[in-house]
Amino acid sequence: MNRTPLLLAVLVLTGALAATIPDASAQGRVRARAVVHTGDGGRAAVTGAAARGERGAYARGHHVNSDGQGNVDGRSGAYAVGANGGSAQRQGSFYRHADGSAGRQGSASINGANGGSATTSGSIARDATGNVNGSRSTSATGRNGNSYNGSTSVQNGAITHTGTCTNAAGEAIACRGN
Repeated sequence: MNRTPLLLAVLVLTGALAATIPDASAQGRVRARAVVHTGDGGRAAVTGAAARGERGAYARGHHVNSDGQGNVDGRSGAYAVGANGGSAQRQGSFYRHADGSAGRQGSASINGANGGSATTSGSIARDATGNVNGSRSTSATGRNGNSYNGSTSVQNGAITHTGTCTNAAGEAIACRGN
């Protein structure tokens, strides 16, 4: 059973309030939740929320499926904007199978109201025999133009990290905390 329409319906419902509030100083909040039980012993659950107020606005949604056989998967996302123009968003998904395998992936980004930004994304997975592999990459740029780029990976228990920092001219500089 495709449960994507449930997620879309809740997101539309929760986003409707934010779109219909006439001025940015108005406040409002809405939440919605739906659960569907499937014939195979599983279920799908969808939640969503949105709000707008004097300090900013947000919208978020969450969707989880199970099949009654021990398999579960889901996804979620959120977006927020501050009154001064900064914004942030994230999205992610996960799964767990009856054989013991599992995984998660996600990403996030922010943009500061006074400049500066950061992004990160990564994933990690465990197979049915317990082997874990994954990676994450992160980049950030300050309002002054200095930046950081780094990545971390895990392969069969061995963790590797690399990171570099540069100034606004692109020249290598020492990273804080090293």
